[in-house]
Amino acid sequence: LDPARGLDGRTAGRVRRGKRAPEARIDLHGMTADRAHAALAGFIRRSHAQGLRFVLVITGKGGRRRGAEDASWIPEGKGVLRLAAPRWLKEPPLNRLVTGVYSAHISHGGEGAIYVQLSKRR
Repeated sequence: LDPARGLDGRTAGRVRRGKRAPEARIDLHGMTADRAHAALAGFIRRSHAQGLRFVLVITGKGGRRRGAEDASWIPEGKGVLRLAAPRWLKEPPLNRLVTGVYSAHISHGGEGAIYVQLSKRR
């Protein structure tokens, strides 16, 4: 997730330095994948409807295995939500509302969070 791709130079610099404050945030970590997917979709739709443009999604870093809930396709040390959330945002129907997904600055959660740039409301 490249914080500069698709943003103008000034905005990309502010994102990289953690100076662009998210307008809203959702914390998904600790949720099952199904619950997190539904919560993320609702959050993105509501944020877009409110005209928000830059939000924070906290996925958690993951990496702890918990018995039968584990997904064997997830590499050791990687969290299910950390890997799945960016993919969900790039798939229909959310991809219509999302113009970019970027790594979060350490002050906003670092590896356990992502910024989401939303499209302008029409």
